[in-house]
Amino acid sequence: MDETLEALYKVVLDRRSAPQEGSYTCYLFAQGLDKILKKVGEECTETIIAAKNDSPADTVGEISDLIYHLMVMMVEKGIPLEDVLAELDRRAKKIGNLKHMKQVDKES
Repeated sequence: MDETLEALYKVVLDRRSAPQEGSYTCYLFAQGLDKILKKVGEECTETIIAAKNDSPADTVGEISDLIYHLMVMMVEKGIPLEDVLAELDRRAKKIGNLKHMKQVDKES
């Protein structure tokens, strides 16, 4: 799985450093952070709606769109994929954080 994410991240990085005409990724970078963040928000909302509508195929598609747009945001903000994967790995190894998560839920 990491290979797929790494390959996608590399494509996004490449589009940032070597823009290609007609590339949607390059268009997003040219439009700037506000446009990128708008797309992240839109894709998040579309993911929620697809899941609420109990449409697995649509939900998978929207999650994929969301991950892609998050990667564009990461590249724009200089956040390496390795940092996110390391954080996910750290969290996966953590045991007993249910109490902490309930507190976070209460605060939000």
